Amino acid sequence: MIANLTNLVLNMKNIQERQSDLVNDTCNDCGSYADIGAVIDEHDRVLTIEIAGDDADMQIERLVNAAKARFDNVEVDVIDKAGSKILSLTFAFSAEKMIYQLHNNL
Repeated sequence: MIANLTNLVLNMKNIQERQSDLVNDTCNDCGSYADIGAVIDEHDRVLTIEIAGDDADMQIERLVNAAKARFDNVEVDVIDKAGSKILSLTFAFSAEKMIYQLHNNL
């Protein structure tokens, strides 16, 4: 068992040594380890946007169409609020939400 653990540690060190600094998940400046799970929450699937103005309906339609064109099973909810509208888009996966936000500069 100790031999297996030693081999595993050596394997990990070899992988890290061959890995580019651009791919490494440890900060070169401060030594902090980046835990991807801390950045991406698998349950964070709802994007809420408040839109105001005379063209709020048009903006909402554009955002909804862009979401539905790119991803399946997007759920849409629009709530009228005094002077604005609140659009909620629920994606199947948190990665879809992030991709949508990046592609639409949100």
